[in-house]
Amino acid sequence: MENNKNVKTENLTADQWSQVLVEALPYFKNWCGKVVVVKYGGNAMLNEDLKQAVMEDIVLLNTIGIKVVLVHGGGPEINHMLERVGKESKFVDGLRYTDAETMEIVQMVLTGKLNKDIVGILLQKGGKAVGLSGVDTGLIRAKKTDKDLGFVGDVTEVNPDILVSLLDRGFIPVVSTVALGEQGDSNRYNINADTAAAKIAVALKAEKFVQLTNVPGVLRNIDDPSTLIKRIEKTAIGSLKATGIIAGGMIPKIDCCLTALEGGVPRTHIIDGRVPHSLLIEMFSDRGIGTMIY
Repeated sequence: MENNKNVKTENLTADQWSQVLVEALPYFKNWCGKVVVVKYGGNAMLNEDLKQAVMEDIVLLNTIGIKVVLVHGGGPEINHMLERVGKESKFVDGLRYTDAETMEIVQMVLTGKLNKDIVGILLQKGGKAVGLSGVDTGLIRAKKTDKDLGFVGDVTEVNPDILVSLLDRGFIPVVSTVALGEQGDSNRYNINADTAAAKIAVALKAEKFVQLTNVPGVLRNIDDPSTLIKRIEKTAIGSLKATGIIAGGMIPKIDCCLTALEGGVPRTHIIDGRVPHSLLIEMFSDRGIGTMIY
C-alpha cells in the first residue's frame, strides 16, 4: 500500500499539490472543533487495505482538531465466530435472531475483539483512541424490540457524557453497539449499528453523520453508478421510496439519516467505503462523494 501511495503522490505536480491543499484549507478551518460521527462497517471493515485507509482518515481528522466518534458494527465477524463454534445463524425478516448464547458471542466479538482491533490500529497510526461499548457508563440504553428477535434491542436513551469528556481531551471514542437494558433490566442487547450511530450523533449535537457503506450512495438505477444522486432534501425521500429508487437495504440507512436530521444534525451522508480515503474526499474537497441527505 505504501508503494502505491508513493507512486500516486510522485506523479502530482507542484501546482496539483498546491491546489489540493488550497482547496482543503477552508474545510480544515470549518470543521475544526466540530463533532462528526462515523458509522464504520461493510467492505471497508473486511478489506485490510481499506481498513488501514479509514483509520488514517480518522487520525488525520482528529489531528487537525475535528472531534470524531467512530461507531462500528461487525455482522460478518459475528457470523464467522458462530460458524467456528457450530452455532447456526438465524434470521427473521432479514434481522438476526439473538438468543442468550448468541448474545454472548456478539458481545465477545464486538467489544472484545473488533473494538480493540480498531483501537489498536488507530494507536499505530498515531491517534489517541479509547474503546467503549454501549454498556460503559450506560452510554446506550435499550429495550427489547417489539419483534421476536431475542436479545435485540431498540435504543431508548444515549448518555453522551463519557463521549464528551473523551472528545474534549482529544481522544477518538470507538463505540461497539452492545447496549445495556433500561433501569431494572440487567440484560445486554444487540443494537443495529447504523441506528445507534444516528442516535449518538443526535445526543452529541454532531455537525455531520456519515455512514460508510458498500454502495456509491443512492442511485436512480442500481446497476448504473453514473446515476448517483448527490443531494437529497429530506422532503423528497417519501417520493423516492414510493418510486422504488430508495429500496431494499438502502431504506434503513436512509431512515437512520432521517433520525439524525430530525434530531438536529444538519448534514448526513451515505458514502462508498470501498473507495480509499472516501471520508477525506467527502470532508475536504469541493466535489465530495456519495449522497448527502439534508
